[in-house]
Amino acid sequence: MNIILLGPPGAGKGTQARRLEAERGMIQLSTGDMLREARSSGTAMGNKVAAIMDAGELVTDEIVIGLIEEKLQGEHGGGFIFDGFPRTLGQADALDAILAKHGTGLDAVVEMRVNDAALVERIVARSTCGSCGEVYNDITKPIPESGECSNCGGTEFKRRADDNAEALNTRLMEYYKKTSPLIGYYYHAGKLRPVDGLGEIDGVARAISDALFEKA
Repeated sequence: MNIILLGPPGAGKGTQARRLEAERGMIQLSTGDMLREARSSGTAMGNKVAAIMDAGELVTDEIVIGLIEEKLQGEHGGGFIFDGFPRTLGQADALDAILAKHGTGLDAVVEMRVNDAALVERIVARSTCGSCGEVYNDITKPIPESGECSNCGGTEFKRRADDNAEALNTRLMEYYKKTSPLIGYYYHAGKLRPVDGLGEIDGVARAISDALFEKA
């Protein structure tokens, strides 16, 4: 099964993608992770990505699509989870074309619905493990009392510089302008599966599992 996790920044897409990887054998394709991996790879594509990012410019759709296509040529596992892509209607069309080229398609789109005010509250309390990227929250999922990451045992945690109310509101506006039209696009295609993204992590995971594997 190939799916998209769709929702605003901070909705919990990365956390739920990792759950699906562990429980269903799916493979997460995170745009951010792929770009960081490419940047440090030393390949021709990686050097191109590094030059663009070092110049403070946006990586083009063509490059992101190329990175995704490279991943599609590898092991498929239980299917792919697209996290952070597509962000626009043009990218949605490009993804459909890539999947078709590889003899597969998109099965479902999970829309993680959230309330903006609650989302801001969640984000400003967020931190991540510096080793594996596991996400913690001062309110809903505190860093273990041992000071060690429950996923990898790492002891270094960090907060993103843009995890503040002002920066998040800017990112939300960008999401509503460019990405939210995908909700209607995938609803019309009969692939949208809305879930409440503001529940407890386990509850959201159960809702996603129901939407994809029991009620789909």
